[in-house]
Amino acid sequence: MSLAWPVYQLGATDSTNSEAKRRVSAGRFADSWLVAESQSAGRGRLQKNWISPAGNLFSTALFREPGGLVVASRMPFASALAVNDVALLFAPEADVRLKWPNDVRIDRAKLSGILIETGGSGADTWVAAGIGINVLHVPDGAGQPATSIATLRKDSAVTADMALEALRKAFAERLLQARQGFDGLRKDWLDRAEGLGGTVRVTTSGAPVEGVFEDMDMSGSLVLRLPDGSRQTIRAGDVDLIGRA
Repeated sequence: MSLAWPVYQLGATDSTNSEAKRRVSAGRFADSWLVAESQSAGRGRLQKNWISPAGNLFSTALFREPGGLVVASRMPFASALAVNDVALLFAPEADVRLKWPNDVRIDRAKLSGILIETGGSGADTWVAAGIGINVLHVPDGAGQPATSIATLRKDSAVTADMALEALRKAFAERLLQARQGFDGLRKDWLDRAEGLGGTVRVTTSGAPVEGVFEDMDMSGSLVLRLPDGSRQTIRAGDVDLIGRA
């Protein structure tokens, strides 16, 4: 399956998500993909920068979501699974893992950056699903271990354009899955979950919380089993793995 959304090539830009929000503000957008050759101000979750060397994929799926914020809230997981599908297409032997909520990693090295931004309400809800994939290059100064499709394949035969075509198909399928409900999406995500059953530390707006990553509930929240045996759900935060399952 592939959605017949047009692709707009932006060349060099500040950020595909920033361009998406400008189009929303101007009231002139249709469901589409925005793609850049390079970004000067790429953004990730929690106000982190996304380093954007030419040769990698920088894209945003901009669309209206008739299912409203209920479906839009599933897009971090759907987008991560779409990148998982792309990675396995080009590197079938890779042990792709998803770090809550939407980091895609191989051997704890980050392959992609995903930033979901939404607005509006009801049938007028819009979603900007920013997805960057390291295709040819592992960015310098990423602040954490990173990898690329070229590294996984041990060659540079895959281009950003090839990755985009694969992503468009995978994203369409995962978006359809998200619109059908969260059950299937949640199961597929948990099948790839990094650290499930192991000890994690989650940094939130308050003090860090440590516990065993026990589950992800039907709202997409992380469920931890704390040392005292109680359970805590966390809706937002940055996860660090402490012990393997």
